[in-house]
Amino acid sequence: MNALLDRRIEPEPFIAGWRIARLDRVGSTNDEARTLGIAGDPGRLWVVAKEQTRGRGRKGRFWSSPPGNLYASALIVDPGPPALAPQLGFVAGVALAQAVEDLGGREFALKWPNDLLWRGAKVAGLLAESVTTKDRRLACVIGVGVNCRSAPDGVAYPVAALGQALERDVGPEALLLRLARRFHEALGLWARGAGFAEIRALWLAVAAGVGEPIRVSDPRGARKGLFEGLDASGRLLLRTPLGVEAIEAADLHLLSPAGPDAPAGDERT
Repeated sequence: MNALLDRRIEPEPFIAGWRIARLDRVGSTNDEARTLGIAGDPGRLWVVAKEQTRGRGRKGRFWSSPPGNLYASALIVDPGPPALAPQLGFVAGVALAQAVEDLGGREFALKWPNDLLWRGAKVAGLLAESVTTKDRRLACVIGVGVNCRSAPDGVAYPVAALGQALERDVGPEALLLRLARRFHEALGLWARGAGFAEIRALWLAVAAGVGEPIRVSDPRGARKGLFEGLDASGRLLLRTPLGVEAIEAADLHLLSPAGPDAPAGDERT
C-alpha cells in the first residue's frame, strides 16, 4: 500500500463508514485510489488532493489542476454487478448536481456522459474507472474535478468556476462535504443497480440537451440527431432519420444555440 496515503487515511468525520485521505500534491487522485484498490483497500474511501500534477480525463486528456479547486476520487469495492459499474458515473453526476444545488447553485445541467455545465460552460467533470483487487474483486474509482475558484485558460470550449456561478467564494472543502453526503445517499438509492431507474430519472431531470439536436463522435464516425434521453442501462438514445440508436460511449456536442459545440470528453482526474 502507498505509505503516504496509509499514514493520512482517517475516518470521514461526516459520514459513518467512510474514510478520507488528504494529500497536498499528487499526480492523480484517481491513480492513487486505483493503487489502493488493487492493493486491497476495503473501499468507501475518498482520496482528496489540493493539487494534481498529472490530472487526466477520459482518453487520457489533460485536466488542469491548480490549487483552489476540488480534486477528489471515491473508491468503492464490490459496489454491485460488474456489468452495472458504468452506472456509477450517473450516480456521481446526480450527487454532484445535488451538492451544487445545496450550495445555492442554479442554471446547472449535466451533460452526457460526465460533465457539469453552468449556462453552457463547463464547471466540472467526472471520470469513472474500474480495476480488479488482489483478491479478484471489483474496485471502482469515481473521480470528480470541479473548478471551484478558477477555470483553465486557453481551452477550446466555454468554462466557468463555481464561485463565478454562485457569486461568492466556494472552497473545495465546502463542496466536498456536500458531495460526499450526496454521493453516499445516491449510492444507497442506486442499491447495487436495483435502483438505477430512480438515478436515471434524477439525472434526466437536470440533463442538458434532451430533445435537442446533438452530434456524437465515436469510432463509427460523427453523426447528428436528436437527444432522446437514456435507455434503461444508461446508453444515450440518438434519433436520426434511420431510427433510434443506443450509444454506449462517445463524445457529445450540443448543437442548440443555448449550448456550446464542445465535446463532453475532457473530464477529469
